[in-house]
Amino acid sequence: MTSFTIQEVARRSGLSEPTLRYYEDVGLVGPIGRDESSGHRRYRSTDVDTLEALACLRAAGVSIEDMRTYLANRSRGREAAAEQRDLLLRHAERIEAEIAAQRVRLAYLRGKAELWDARDRGDEAAEADAIRRLVPVVGELR
Repeated sequence: MTSFTIQEVARRSGLSEPTLRYYEDVGLVGPIGRDESSGHRRYRSTDVDTLEALACLRAAGVSIEDMRTYLANRSRGREAAAEQRDLLLRHAERIEAEIAAQRVRLAYLRGKAELWDARDRGDEAAEADAIRRLVPVVGELR
């Protein structure tokens, strides 16, 4: 049976060693086997597969509790497919809202830069135009 050290799993998954230990502590993975002579963690291939999935979920901003639900649904297979879909779509919708908010922030910053550029050039018409375009963006920031 192939086993992996915590360093190998950290490299493969992109999760830090403290995160790997934490995920074991909170029951997302494991219990992880130990080397009889050294007591060091020895991860199985199935542990690594689970941790790679968790690393992806973490990168997408999924909470520990939703990771736990995801893993439970994953083990239930097809009977939990609808729940799994809904869980992932909730997170997709959250990210879409975050992207929309970031786009508003970006529009504000670009608009303010245009305003100050027009002021720097002494172009009053361009400054007035930049202000006109900024007014609705400011309303969206709130």
